[in-house]
Amino acid sequence: MVVLNRIYTRTGDAGETALGDGARVAKHALRVSAYGTVDETNATIGLARLHAEGEMDAALGRIQNDLFDLGADLCVPDAGRDAEAEYPPLRMVAAQTERLEREIDEMNARLQPLRSFILPGGAALAAHLHLCRTVARRAERLTVELAAAEPVNAAALTFLNRLSDWFFVAGRIANDTGNADVLWTPGANR
Repeated sequence: MVVLNRIYTRTGDAGETALGDGARVAKHALRVSAYGTVDETNATIGLARLHAEGEMDAALGRIQNDLFDLGADLCVPDAGRDAEAEYPPLRMVAAQTERLEREIDEMNARLQPLRSFILPGGAALAAHLHLCRTVARRAERLTVELAAAEPVNAAALTFLNRLSDWFFVAGRIANDTGNADVLWTPGANR
């Protein structure tokens, strides 16, 4: 267990930070932006949980823990030697995405098919889940960009892609199983 008895270190005062492997990089590095946006996604879930209860709250709590795993994965560059390391870094695994897929399928089975795009909103929880969805999509875009430049665990990318789908379906569940969805009306204000 890590003990944090000192929060500031002064080591980032010049615009650099340490990755999980100890390498120093600029705070604006793409890897830092990717895992920082994963952290931002986690913070938006914390806001959503203020409006959640029961199984929805429990599912959001599981996702928050998965996002810490994802941040840990992304903050340690994949050097291709993970299995050989004395302390291999934490990496996302397919089972985390598979759980999301099962939950998406279970929630989606309770919903009527969409016949229109929906606007973010409706119930407070739904609005927060749509915010989670958009921040998760940004984290995914940054992680895909990172993966174009250097190796990234494929399970991390798949998880992020599925996560925004989870938030979309969960937002519909939070809107009275889709009955209170706010439908887009094309050209409504012309």
